[in-house]
Amino acid sequence: MPSQLVTTIRNLQQRKGRRRRGQTLAEGVRLVEEVLAAGVSCDGVVAARGLADTPRGAALLEALAGHAIPIEEVGESEFRGLAATDTPQGVVAVIEVPTWSLADVAARPGAPVLVLDAVQDPGNVGTLLRTAFALGAAGAVLLRGSADLANPKVIRAAMGASFRLPAAAAEPAEFVAWCRQTGTSVWAAVAEGTALARAAAPDRLALVVGNEGAGVSEELRALAVQQVAIPLARGAESLNVAVAAGILLYEATHGA
Repeated sequence: MPSQLVTTIRNLQQRKGRRRRGQTLAEGVRLVEEVLAAGVSCDGVVAARGLADTPRGAALLEALAGHAIPIEEVGESEFRGLAATDTPQGVVAVIEVPTWSLADVAARPGAPVLVLDAVQDPGNVGTLLRTAFALGAAGAVLLRGSADLANPKVIRAAMGASFRLPAAAAEPAEFVAWCRQTGTSVWAAVAEGTALARAAAPDRLALVVGNEGAGVSEELRALAVQQVAIPLARGAESLNVAVAAGILLYEATHGA
């Protein structure tokens, strides 16, 4: 009969389970190291028996024990049934979902806010969070239709950024009101936009990137004071949304 921790992990693989419990999963040695480094609450870990055979795995188990986090060891076969990755690293942690509101997100000079307008792919969302954190963004806003911040695939692709970058889910109307209340200017990334020159960005900037297929919504295009684009080589149709966001964030924060 599965243990309570194993049952919890299986439950958290479903969105309704994550919403009900307010928890999610962090899988992999590096990601669980990030959980500890960021001080994220961890309620238990399942480890494959082979994890302790590597120096890094043994060090992680020692660190988890030092934080009094319950550790349950299982066989390799059972662990593969719990893991979501093709080549599991032998550790899955049950963690509390970091939560922020729009009030926790504030653009400032040199630190824009990245806004995701219905970006659906969890891998893209996680990579966007990782990119925004690495390039010094002040936070992120995920509008309706974007992948759930608690999705384990988002957590895994963000590689620790989910624990450190303020990121809030919001309805478009809430975002519009937030922009007005905080005096934040909006730039929308669109294919037919003006090439982003190396010019100073507004002191409070929200950069909106859109859905993988439909792009930025008309509502947010209308809100934008500038529509920006990245010039591409002839024959190139588009860039991955996370790649595009990285280029635009760098230009916005390092422009002359």
